[in-house]
Amino acid sequence: MGINLGSFVAPLITGFLIKDYGWHLGFGVGGLGMLIALVIFRSIAVPEITEFSTVKTIDNSWKQATNQNRHAPKIVMGFLAICAVVIALTATGIIIINPVEIVTYLTVIICITIIGYFAYLLLFSKTTVKEKQKLVICFILLIIAALFWSAFEQSATSLNLFANDFTNKYVFGYEIPAVWFQSINPLFVIIFAPIMAWLWVKLRKANKDPSYISKFIIALVLAASGFGLMALASYSVISSGGALVSPWWLISTFLLLTLGELCLSPVGLSTMTKLAPIVIRGQVMGLWFTASALGNLMAGLIGGHVSQDSLQDLPTLFIRCVVALMIGAIVLLIIKKPILKLISDSDDKTKLTETL
Repeated sequence: MGINLGSFVAPLITGFLIKDYGWHLGFGVGGLGMLIALVIFRSIAVPEITEFSTVKTIDNSWKQATNQNRHAPKIVMGFLAICAVVIALTATGIIIINPVEIVTYLTVIICITIIGYFAYLLLFSKTTVKEKQKLVICFILLIIAALFWSAFEQSATSLNLFANDFTNKYVFGYEIPAVWFQSINPLFVIIFAPIMAWLWVKLRKANKDPSYISKFIIALVLAASGFGLMALASYSVISSGGALVSPWWLISTFLLLTLGELCLSPVGLSTMTKLAPIVIRGQVMGLWFTASALGNLMAGLIGGHVSQDSLQDLPTLFIRCVVALMIGAIVLLIIKKPILKLISDSDDKTKLTETL
């Protein structure tokens, strides 16, 4: 809730600053926000920690932290120096950065890393046959999650560009910044997260709680439905000769994407902790977060080219997203029973059956 409160406020502030004062101040206010957070932490949290801790514990913790991080200042300064050199070379034109190439290479590198590391865990980790089978399930769910995030994270690419170029942004005679639409998702999370949590608990008490696999499938279908709406919205723009469409298209799409996020994101990491062998649980959890990174990169590659010049390509773009998401849902639906059977046959079948 704290994260999404920040995510709700941030686009409103940055959108206002960008519109009237430019991108530099819009980006810079993020640094100001982090500075304020650091001051709050230093002035409120640290004294409370000191008050409720013994002096000896603090002293020992401080010594341990100092010993572990004695090279931290050198590492930070070295990193800043490298950044300064890259910025200087880029500003002078010596280095030309192509964002698309960088994202493409990063996508390939992350894909190879994920596949390679899972192969390493399967071949060389000290795990049983059952545990290796569960690792394969983790890999499948991670790929499905990356597919979902590649669609969901287009809220900052294709959907944001659609809001800027093809959406009526006037509210009571005032044209709102396109980036304000980015506050819709966190607002929906704040509203619906408690409702979804209540719903899952209620269904669990009635022994009707959907399995984790089912929740993944629901998330993919909801995301596909959202992009189906965007395909219709883009058709509307084309058929009207480029007239701006109602913002309710985007609002409805963000609602469906948010509901999908609430079905997949909160339970995904939990699933990894349940399936991953204890000895490599942290590593598998770390790999789970690469799905989000991969999805962000793919979202940029897929939806970063939307503009007024590419209007005719929009329906195809959104329909391809619908097809990809539905294929993922169908694949999960097909393998759902074998996965659940495999898990139920394992040694800890009682716990995993209750959660999966």
